[in-house]
Amino acid sequence: MPTHIPLATTAPVRGACPHDCPDTCALLTTVEDGVAVRVQGNPAHAQTDGVLCAKVARYPERTYHPQRILTPLKRSGPKGSGQFIPVGWDEALADIAARLGQIAARNPQAIVPYSYAGTMGLVQGESMDRRFFHRLGASLLERTICASAGGEGLARTLGAKVGMRVEFFAESQLILIWGSNSITSNLHFWRHAQEAKRRGARLVCIDPRKSETADKCHEHIALLPGTDAALALALVHELITHDWLDHDYIARHTLGWEGLRARALEWPPERAAAVCGVPVAQIRQLARDYGTTQKAAIRLNYGMQRVRGGGNATRAIACLPALTGAWRQRAGGLLMSSSGHFAVQRAALQRPDLLAERRPRSINMSTIGDDLLRPTSPGFGPQIEALVVYNSNPVAVAPESGKVVQGFAREDLFTVVLEHFQTDTADYADYILPATTQLEHWDIHLSYGHTDVLLNRPAIAPQGQARSNTQIFRDLAAHMGFTEPCFAEDDEQLCRQAYGTQVDFAQLLAQGFAPTGAPEAPFADGGFPTPSGRCEFFSQALADQGHDGLPDHLPNHEAAGTSKRYPLAMISPPARNFLNSTFVNVASLQRLEGRPLLELHPDDAAARGIADGAVVRVFNDRGSYLCHAAVNARARPGVVVGLGVWWRKLGLNGTNVNELTSQALTDLGAAPTFYDCLVQVESASNAPQSLLD
Repeated sequence: MPTHIPLATTAPVRGACPHDCPDTCALLTTVEDGVAVRVQGNPAHAQTDGVLCAKVARYPERTYHPQRILTPLKRSGPKGSGQFIPVGWDEALADIAARLGQIAARNPQAIVPYSYAGTMGLVQGESMDRRFFHRLGASLLERTICASAGGEGLARTLGAKVGMRVEFFAESQLILIWGSNSITSNLHFWRHAQEAKRRGARLVCIDPRKSETADKCHEHIALLPGTDAALALALVHELITHDWLDHDYIARHTLGWEGLRARALEWPPERAAAVCGVPVAQIRQLARDYGTTQKAAIRLNYGMQRVRGGGNATRAIACLPALTGAWRQRAGGLLMSSSGHFAVQRAALQRPDLLAERRPRSINMSTIGDDLLRPTSPGFGPQIEALVVYNSNPVAVAPESGKVVQGFAREDLFTVVLEHFQTDTADYADYILPATTQLEHWDIHLSYGHTDVLLNRPAIAPQGQARSNTQIFRDLAAHMGFTEPCFAEDDEQLCRQAYGTQVDFAQLLAQGFAPTGAPEAPFADGGFPTPSGRCEFFSQALADQGHDGLPDHLPNHEAAGTSKRYPLAMISPPARNFLNSTFVNVASLQRLEGRPLLELHPDDAAARGIADGAVVRVFNDRGSYLCHAAVNARARPGVVVGLGVWWRKLGLNGTNVNELTSQALTDLGAAPTFYDCLVQVESASNAPQSLLD
């Protein structure tokens, strides 16, 4: 690996934020005597403008955290006890390789890699690791846990994860912020939205929760969870009945107009209002605003797709800009993800050719709770005997975590975790291997919120005995006897392979970022990356799979108002000062966040005798969770908000909000339904003591 790491300098080292956020900020790390003393935004990067969120600005606190794991650890107590002893790298790697080899000799599909977006880097997240597991013949992993429903819906409508460029929201006249708390989860989009607002734009927030973003918008539409498609179809209904349509754009650049027209005419505002729980007049006015504003833009985020009908809802919303011709304007259209604008050479990075003729099964990461408990069967294949977890904390973040814990607690399950800290998942490991942080390794990044490629250079040497993900998998490959030349490639080589000739690597080295060249108005003249080249209101591909080719509203698996036992719908958006389960153990951020909270509307709290700040028990048939009540108007009546995701071990009864979420999947993309969840809430003082222990 390259060794030219500046150990004694005051010159800032260029890097990139690795976390699961659309902003993908450019970083500058100041190093003094080999120590990173400051992480700040790079003002030369126009997309992020030198501004960081409060979380990443504290990155040195995370890198030098006193509880960081800096040596390999071997389990010395029962699964889940968190008892470990230090061991050397050679001992750990030799034992892990031997155990994996024994399992692979029987059936390599009994080995499952489990990873997601703990780092968004293409090198540390999806290069040497994928090569290793492909060569081994392990099960594949369907990485669905965040965005696959929305991604599939977008791909079946627009053709890929593509959309308008984020910087042009500053020129928009109307912005619909749909399913996003942008102030906390998309800071740099919010910067552009604020600029548009100063220029006279109208901002509308569509979200079941009155979020911090909703506070700053002109209007908040507090629809019930999982009813977004109904609202979108009612908007289409109004566009049709008032002829707020761009007939030329529809004729030249869309497919399936007559079918969508018929479907939408079944959704007058009155019907949608009853489903969504919002006033009819509000729907009518929103349609008027959207249909009569030339530069109308939608910032669609992933919150709205974490329900049964999330894929269909994405499709319905993604149809809107083509109906009005908003795509003709660079300040019009829609953005959910920009990642499809990046020409990533994934085959070069991941080397699927190493599978040869083998076709391993796929395990859905969102059903890991059930899958870890499945025995060998013809339909499932071999029982899962080994897990290698990296860039993820499934015991905390996967749905129905009571079952996830049961699976991880299996004494016959061999588990290896690559980590910075002893997370909930690491507690169940047989080995914990110390991984580097972003300040200590090479990586290269795309963004799903802007259109620049970013390079991350190591600013400091790895702390303790930490090794990068790539190096750990190189070492494991060597211990397994894998001799293919691809396992000898270093991280800088991998960074160069990620985009090949599509990006100027010299420019990346010189300034840390480079544009993709995405057009200013990508679909002004059509040219969608769909099979037809048009915005596909009707998807033949979905119809061929047995789905409805047109978008429709699909009620939640657990729809509000359908259960007397569990009358409250719960959503669980991220806590403001955490990012999924990352940063939960950073003391300064933990102090800012305070404690695990459940927001309740005053009416729902009063009906249950619950006071603000009281300890409450939130429960359903899957489990129960103790936290503190925050009685406020951010939650609408009938909906509670379980702000997450805290580590389970930091919870009042050793659980977190995912004790309650289900493993039921979405309509498209086989994604989890975190926000499709019914619960009941009671004062903890009324709960049986056995449930409080």
